[in-house]
Amino acid sequence: MIKNFIVLVAVSAGLVLMSSQGNVQAQEKEVEEKKTIEEEKPNKKPLIKKKQKDFIFQLEPIIVNLAKSQGNRFLKVTLSLEMSTPKVRPDIKKNIQKITDSILLLLSSKLFEDVYSVQGKFTLKNEITARVNSFLALGKVKEVYFTEFIIQ
Repeated sequence: MIKNFIVLVAVSAGLVLMSSQGNVQAQEKEVEEKKTIEEEKPNKKPLIKKKQKDFIFQLEPIIVNLAKSQGNRFLKVTLSLEMSTPKVRPDIKKNIQKITDSILLLLSSKLFEDVYSVQGKFTLKNEITARVNSFLALGKVKEVYFTEFIIQ
């Protein structure tokens, strides 16, 4: 009886091993096929990254005390501005002091409750976009991205 059990276990293990080897080989072939497809593509760097970089203007980090916090709460944000065209960059650089001042005033007028929620952050992005665009003549900022957002 024990011999029959051992034979049954050995045969079962052999079947499992054989079936798993078939799966492994099939998986290896699939991976090899994917590699050959990827190798066939020319090694060109995508132009999208370079163009995307030309359309983004990175601002220095901004730190403000939040309104009515008696200095107990502060907000630190780092912003990236997505421009409609790279021609907007000189216009932003020319007005960077005005833009920064306007953003500082806006942020420091916000309460903790205004900026803590996700909806509050979206509202803030729209307000910043409108303020920055008020200083631009050659194009506009399409989107504001928070690359850092810390509330303490």
